Amino acid sequence: MTEWKDRLLLDDSGILTPSLLRSRARRSMRQHGIPSLIVVDYLQLMRCGGAENRNQEISTISRSLKALAKELHCPVLALSQLNRALESRLNKRPCNADLRDSGSIEQDADVILFLYRDELYDPNTLDRGIAEVIVSKQRNGPTGTVRTRFISDQTRFESLSHQGVES
Repeated sequence: MTEWKDRLLLDDSGILTPSLLRSRARRSMRQHGIPSLIVVDYLQLMRCGGAENRNQEISTISRSLKALAKELHCPVLALSQLNRALESRLNKRPCNADLRDSGSIEQDADVILFLYRDELYDPNTLDRGIAEVIVSKQRNGPTGTVRTRFISDQTRFESLSHQGVES
């Protein structure tokens, strides 16, 4: 983390709008060059005016983040909450339809990744310490699931092997 200290900009100033994020990102770009990555934690905390409902608001925010990525030529990683529909399903693995508040998140995203740990739902699972990285959308590549080792006390993911890839 020390090596990133001078290049890492954190902004936790409360409610953020797409225009405020764009302004801050452009200012940072003028001062420090093109960012390597912009992370929004999380999408549903952002706000924008003029929308008739929350679904429209999230759609506007999602489109704005995509436009920002194109404008600045850098990736924007937007974390999103999931709706509670998966809690009522037998298979708890998240899917694109579980993204909360809007189908436009799925539409606008180039890549959608989900994390899944069976031990959170089944204490008797044989997959303790295993996390699945589910690549449910990848505009220019394959989708599938990669099994990783999850070290919970460090919140760390490690490669199992090349055999952990499923399509």
